[in-house]
Amino acid sequence: MALMSVHVARREPVLGGRPFGAAGGYEKIDGTLRFGVDPMHPLHAQITDLDRAPRNGAGLVECAADFYLLRPRDGARGNGALLLDVPNRGRKLALAMFNSTLRAADPATEEDFGNGFLMRHGYTVAWVGWQPDVPRVDGLMALDAPAARGVTGLVRCEFRPNLPARQLPLADRYHIPQPTMALDDPEARLTIASHAGAEPVMVPRASWRFPDPTHLELDGGFVPGRIYALIYRGQDPAIVGLGLVAVRDTAAWLRFGSAADGNPCAGTLARAYAFAVSQSGRFLRHFLYLGLNEDERGRSVFDAMIPHVAGARRGEFNMRFGQPSLNARESVGSLFPFTDVEQLDPLTGARGSLLARQAARGGLPRIFSINTSAEYWRGDGSLIHTDVEARTDIDTVPEARQYLFAGTQHTPGTLPPPDADPNTGGRGLQMFNVVDYAPLLRAALVNLDAWVRDGIAPPPSAVPRLADGTAVPAEATEKTFTAIPGVRFPDRIARPARLDFGLQWTRGVCATLPPKKGAAYASVVSAVDADGNEVAGILPVELRVPLATFTGWNLRHPDQGAPGDIMSMMGSTLPFCRTADERARRGDPRPSVAERYASRDAYLARVRAACAELCALRHMLAEDVEAVVARAGRLYDFFQTPSTSRSSVGRGG
Repeated sequence: MALMSVHVARREPVLGGRPFGAAGGYEKIDGTLRFGVDPMHPLHAQITDLDRAPRNGAGLVECAADFYLLRPRDGARGNGALLLDVPNRGRKLALAMFNSTLRAADPATEEDFGNGFLMRHGYTVAWVGWQPDVPRVDGLMALDAPAARGVTGLVRCEFRPNLPARQLPLADRYHIPQPTMALDDPEARLTIASHAGAEPVMVPRASWRFPDPTHLELDGGFVPGRIYALIYRGQDPAIVGLGLVAVRDTAAWLRFGSAADGNPCAGTLARAYAFAVSQSGRFLRHFLYLGLNEDERGRSVFDAMIPHVAGARRGEFNMRFGQPSLNARESVGSLFPFTDVEQLDPLTGARGSLLARQAARGGLPRIFSINTSAEYWRGDGSLIHTDVEARTDIDTVPEARQYLFAGTQHTPGTLPPPDADPNTGGRGLQMFNVVDYAPLLRAALVNLDAWVRDGIAPPPSAVPRLADGTAVPAEATEKTFTAIPGVRFPDRIARPARLDFGLQWTRGVCATLPPKKGAAYASVVSAVDADGNEVAGILPVELRVPLATFTGWNLRHPDQGAPGDIMSMMGSTLPFCRTADERARRGDPRPSVAERYASRDAYLARVRAACAELCALRHMLAEDVEAVVARAGRLYDFFQTPSTSRSSVGRGG
């Protein structure tokens, strides 16, 4: 085991010891873990630049990570399962996603624990910092990783501002920038594209500058909606691949470590699961791609994983000058292969699978790959289950399931929807998607646990299929959407392209930046019904008994530039008209609410029946039914309120 020491900064009861059902009271522990990684271990040969890291007297590479744990105070009352939530850009998300609460860096109130789902079910929940580029502010979790001293190379940053700015940091959002080596670097290049898919144009070097080593300044300022890409030279990159090892060895310590090892969970955990959202979901896909689900003693670490809303992508999680936070399409995260089983790219001759290395080593965990409509509409979601030409469906391995939560956006919708994306400040042309898929996610975790613990097979995969016509090119849905009054269909559908980063990429080094760009991969989305609602995947209650059309895409607000482009992560709500007269006046082809449901009570009766169907399919838990019905009532009232936009034209933020 690579864990060297544990420093506990705080250990205290949760909510004063208040019990969470049969699991009893919980405690929180936070502190720091220090690791000593063996650079000579065969598993670690693939960690980029690990051989260039400084070593201690025992020949180990040291790093330290922030650590946070919620566990039953009486471990015997827990369910014996660890849920390691891989932080998303330093943020804890498991409670928000499963307990339906707001994000909290240090959960301390009743509201922070929401419905208490994870605690009531007895999970031990852990977090560990894995990103060297996360600042330790507002409770964010980070990794202290050594640098590869004396190493230089190219760095690529991409920016798409939603607000005007004269200066931008050399990083994604709030992350720690990789400094430029020279403020006057004559070889540094900046390009600008007016919208997604537009040909980048070089910006004259005299028009921009580095006012300091960590910022970029442009004459006239950065224009909202435009896409800027900067390439410059950096030095002394952090060894970001150590984050993969820190996650693995934290889980191994909690699962296998003894009390003498400082393990507060010693002897209480029989199973270990990894859960990760979006960027960190891509991290889990990369972890599997490298075959790292095995500790230095050869023990399988994770029994199961949920890479959630990761699409078909990976990321800059094990490369020189890697930016784990980067979300750019033209990055190493978009590289082939995408499917769990082997496939061939006929254009390049490349052959491979995401799970090949892990399967060869053994210890393949159970895997639930869960996506929303947003990952399909951004152009890569379907690549996990079709060939790269979108001609053939590709099934996953027996140890895995793949699910689309139909009609949903990247994160669960809220009621009322926000005026702007809380993560990016982005505003949409339409009202944001209000579908709450958290009940589906909770059921998925219960199904996964039953599969590992008791061998009860989960529901079959549910994704769009080419064979039955439920998978179609996004463009095929245009007529259905544009028939809805006020809807603007995306001007273009972006899809990942084949990228070539140079011959050194096998060592995690991008020698060719920007990459050479080849043909785009083909991708598909779910077909839609006459209302514009998706027909494939797992349909939540909101789609089974609809009050609106719900999509995984929304267009950028005109005030923020490039209005024909799909905005990142957010979907749309396009309400039905309330009455037949209103529908006739507006020319809306979709039946009105009054034409569908005789009354609010009739609507809620249909909702309750839909809940029963989902419970029978094991996509909803009985414990969630009353809350789902109550929310449906609030949704009905929201849509029946005259002030709620009846048109498809967005509120404009």
